Amino acid sequence: MCYFCGMSASIEQLLDNHFPTILDTDLVNGIKEHAMYKEVEEGDLLMDIGAKINTIPMIISGSVKVIREDEQGRELLLYYLSPGETCAMSLTCCMAFKRSEIRAVAQEKVTMLAIPVEFMDEWMKFRDWRSFVMNTYRMRFEELLESVDSIAFHRMDERLLKYLNDKSNSMNASEIHMSHQEIAVDLNSSREVISRILKQMEHKGLVKLGRNKIQLLEGAEG
Repeated sequence: MCYFCGMSASIEQLLDNHFPTILDTDLVNGIKEHAMYKEVEEGDLLMDIGAKINTIPMIISGSVKVIREDEQGRELLLYYLSPGETCAMSLTCCMAFKRSEIRAVAQEKVTMLAIPVEFMDEWMKFRDWRSFVMNTYRMRFEELLESVDSIAFHRMDERLLKYLNDKSNSMNASEIHMSHQEIAVDLNSSREVISRILKQMEHKGLVKLGRNKIQLLEGAEG
């Protein structure tokens, strides 16, 4: 059964534009036949902690924030999903037959292909799919090392600037709409510390602050 309601003829174009390493004809046909095209509005959940994982997202447009939560309900930012990417944590939980250990929230309107989990193992016979999965793990592992380095070796102002640049890049926008409290939660800091550092960055000409928005200026862009 095809879930694209007339879109199946353009799936090759979607894959060419956003997943150019997926070329195998049989794999493409499998995606056309079994994937579901979905649209998720800003702020909506793609996946929640403890939920059963039924599909794996392949992001076409928009940006997704992936977080974990401790026993006290404190959130920790793991990474962002951008077009052309999928969720490494979802793949891990799926392959281990575990429920979701992450929460995925749309930062803006998101379009994606949702792949039923039963095809994760079956499609590993395709080299293109294996490479896609392994590259996903490699990219997230490299980001993990960067995060460890940032926590261990960088000052909070350096971590904040990197965070703002990552956020800006994930949304392809120089203006970030977030409160200081939301940033503090992501960086496991306090609102007061984040506000103070942002003021210092504004005085240095790195950012321009507004009500619940931060504009990265040219000198801050990495």
